[in-house]
Amino acid sequence: MKLYSILLTALLLSACADSHQLLRMDKEPQKLDARGIVYVSVPEDGRYGQTVYAGSGKNTMQIVVMAFSEHSGRVEGGHAHQSFNESLAAARNIGASYLVVPTILHWEDRATEWSGIPDKASIKVAVFNVSTGVIMDSVIIKGRSGIATFGGDHPQDLLPKPMEEYVSSLF
Repeated sequence: MKLYSILLTALLLSACADSHQLLRMDKEPQKLDARGIVYVSVPEDGRYGQTVYAGSGKNTMQIVVMAFSEHSGRVEGGHAHQSFNESLAAARNIGASYLVVPTILHWEDRATEWSGIPDKASIKVAVFNVSTGVIMDSVIIKGRSGIATFGGDHPQDLLPKPMEEYVSSLF
C-alpha cells in the first residue's frame, strides 16, 4: 500500500511539471560579445489550425528580449513583424551587432485543466551577424505544459526558462 501511495504521488507530481527541449543546430555556439547591441525581430503570430493567437508574436519577442537583456548592455525589439531584410536593415540602423530572429513553429493554447490536453509551444531562434548577414547559431525550443495544471497557463509561459538557458550558452 505504501509503495502504491509513493507511485501515485510521483505520477501526480510529474503530471504537474512543464517540460522543454533545446534542439541545437550546431554543437558549439559562437560566443557573443556582451558589449554588442542586440536587435530582436517580431515573429508572425502563432497559429494552430484555423486559430491565430493574436499577440503571440510580440509576447515571444518580449521573452527573447528579456533573456538577452540579462547578458547584453543594450537589447531592442521590433514593433511589428518584418521580413528578414527589413529586420536586418532595422538592426543596422541602430548599430546592432546581432540580429535575433524568432519564428513560431507551433502554438497551442488548451484548457488543460479540464481537457487534459497540454499547452504546447515550439519556436526557432536564429542569431545573425548584422555586418555580414550570416547565421551564427540557431536552436529550436519546444515546451509542453504538464497535464495537471490549475488554469491560467499559456504557451508563452513555457518559453522563458529554456530561452534563458539558450541565451546563457551564447555568452
